[in-house]
Amino acid sequence: MDFRVFVEPQQGATYGDQLAVARAAEALGYSAFFRSDHFVAMSGDGLPGPTDSWVTLGGIARETSTIRLGTMVTSATFRYPGPLAIAVAQVDEMSGGRVDLGLGAGWFESEHRAYAIPFPPLGERFDRLSEQLEIIAGLWRTSVGETFDYSGTHYSIVDSPALPKPVQTPHPPIIIGGGGAKRTPALAAKFAAEFNMPFASLDDLKTQYGRVAAALASAGRAPDSLTYSAAFVVCAGRDEFEIARRAAAIGREVDELRSNSPLVGTPDEIVERLTPFAEAGVQRVYLQVLDMSDLDHLELFAEVVGRFG
Repeated sequence: MDFRVFVEPQQGATYGDQLAVARAAEALGYSAFFRSDHFVAMSGDGLPGPTDSWVTLGGIARETSTIRLGTMVTSATFRYPGPLAIAVAQVDEMSGGRVDLGLGAGWFESEHRAYAIPFPPLGERFDRLSEQLEIIAGLWRTSVGETFDYSGTHYSIVDSPALPKPVQTPHPPIIIGGGGAKRTPALAAKFAAEFNMPFASLDDLKTQYGRVAAALASAGRAPDSLTYSAAFVVCAGRDEFEIARRAAAIGREVDELRSNSPLVGTPDEIVERLTPFAEAGVQRVYLQVLDMSDLDHLELFAEVVGRFG
């Protein structure tokens, strides 16, 4: 099982805070550093304020050497597809080909109102996401010297040089996730290298993985052509006191955390609780790290990583 670190900087983190986590994760053997793409905190004051995901990842790309970098997930409402394709391709070049693009429809209305970003109804957001995926993949796949055109309901492209190209070929891995019953599995089957099910129970995860597997079969894709992943909040400790201390630091109760995440408890407990998820098909786990100042937490959890490695 592959383990990745996933942070929520909108809750309050500087670029330096994020870089420290990324460097620690790299040194400890985690495969990737991911960050959310949000502009407003879900709780607390969010000080010192938000940081742009792709600006941040571009900086971290130049200050790390091996760890993969990505978003969980970029909101399709925040950026036009052409400039987003350029930004991600640039960070891919800056990192030497270490970027993954997680892309979703967007959901947090308050941050859109706070920063003058249009927030259309859910159906239109999914339509826009679908068109963005078509455009971004199309731009990246267009051969050098050729042009790319696209005519959609929300976006149109005429005679684009489709530059720059990312380092990875045919393009950086695209991650799609969520619990939608129809459109989400279909989009994953068409575009994704990875499907992520965030913060789900074991039963819900099994159901959604089944839908995605069926969509893959309908699209004619091999079952092993897609990586199945999950995301859970992490709260590990060597004993109950340390677990409770870490829960308090993120404003959560231990019992509530244990009921919602298998990544809560001692290393032995986490291995036991995570095993059924591995048996259900989870190949990759994103650790949602909510206290970015606690780098010792990552070091402790590396014991779990070693046992599943």
